[in-house]
Amino acid sequence: MLDDHTVREFARRYAEAWGTHDPAEVASFYAPAATISVNGGPPKAISDVASGFISAFPDIQVFGDDVVFKGEVVEFHWTFTGTNTGPGGTGSSVRIAGFEQWILDENGLVAESKGFYDQAEYERQLALGSEA
Repeated sequence: MLDDHTVREFARRYAEAWGTHDPAEVASFYAPAATISVNGGPPKAISDVASGFISAFPDIQVFGDDVVFKGEVVEFHWTFTGTNTGPGGTGSSVRIAGFEQWILDENGLVAESKGFYDQAEYERQLALGSEA
């Protein structure tokens, strides 16, 4: 397992990658065959998930809130903000906190991720905005 400092630096750079608005840059933190499942959904390629969020929220920013070590699992806690101005968007701003549970491979890349956030709150903010 990588040392704490290395993993924290990895998480910081991963959050910054979202701000590039480039799904390939986000995916570069994942092993080639890695997947992410979101809120218990089916595993998908990170490039597909990143493309979806970046398309929906062209101004997306991800902020690293904490990194928690739980044995072989690393929890990356984050907050994401953005305005839903992509195709079919509502124009609403969202601010959602959540976390990813990572299993890192021997190269220090994410081999598997499970992401979680409050889906009901996300949908409320899509409809009404984060200020409502």
